[in-house]
Amino acid sequence: MSIKIIVNCLVFVIDKLYKKRPYARFYVLETVARVPYFSYLSVLHLYETLGIWRKADWLKVHFAQAWNEHHHLLIMESLGGNRRFIDRFLARFTALIYYWAIVFLYMLSPRHAYYFSQLIEEHAYHTYDNFVHRNAAKLKELPAPIVAINYYRDGNLYMFDEFQTSRRPCDRRPVINNLYDVFICIRDDEAEHVTTMIACQDPQAQTTFKSPHTAYIITQQRHGV
Repeated sequence: MSIKIIVNCLVFVIDKLYKKRPYARFYVLETVARVPYFSYLSVLHLYETLGIWRKADWLKVHFAQAWNEHHHLLIMESLGGNRRFIDRFLARFTALIYYWAIVFLYMLSPRHAYYFSQLIEEHAYHTYDNFVHRNAAKLKELPAPIVAINYYRDGNLYMFDEFQTSRRPCDRRPVINNLYDVFICIRDDEAEHVTTMIACQDPQAQTTFKSPHTAYIITQQRHGV
């Protein structure tokens, strides 16, 4: 319950500050949204260094999640979301505090850290979903940023597949024709992050959690392919 209250307070503040500036709002959200994955990776590397825990698939998936959020951030920067110094300062200051908070929370209780991220990603999904429904016509008239085309359509999609733990590799291949398509992709990415965060909270996850490519290879081997 306390985690929900914290998330709701953060959401309330950001919603009020950026009610009429969506791209700046998305820039702040994406700057902060990728931070938990940095925290998870830092702690997992620490545990591996100390010989406590070695889980390559967790590292792969969380890095792929951070890579995905990084491209969300690049998209928002290409749309001018980071033009104002105050927005950059607020995003980075919040991210710095958030990083250490999640590091300590993850060391104390990974399940609660993943639940925190689940709530943040759920909020992001609903935020983007509302935005595309309200601005569909306008967004369809605007071109897709090059960074989005390179990430979702023309680039190497290995990392794109690797954070979507409910899908097989190559299952999802977005169509990018305009800015509307880009925001649909970002919205759907957030839904995939939610699914992955829920999977990480499973009591059996420490022994069963696999990245999409690892799971696919294991399945192929079992079927003698």
